[in-house]
Amino acid sequence: MSDAKTAMNLRFPDPAQRAAIAAAAKQAGVSMQEYILSAAYDRATAVERRFLDGFKASMARSGAAFAVEPGSLDPSAEQREAEQEARRELEQHQERGHAA
Repeated sequence: MSDAKTAMNLRFPDPAQRAAIAAAAKQAGVSMQEYILSAAYDRATAVERRFLDGFKASMARSGAAFAVEPGSLDPSAEQREAEQEARRELEQHQERGHAA
């Protein structure tokens, strides 16, 4: 495949930015394309790792919440009222569904 078809179009509106990237790529011993792609890949995998770490922490919190004995929970009066209201709304919705 020719280089013209595989080459990235590297346009930089800021000449200083281009020079900085070119210098960093030269110091790393790679082409500008490879340097930019490698940096993009590193950034994407860092975001992925951060997401997965957050997801694992969330799963651990959820697991701990479900592991709590039901009798040891003492919901507040506001929480009990909200749950009862939600149940009433659900029952009303179900009744309307059966009447149709």
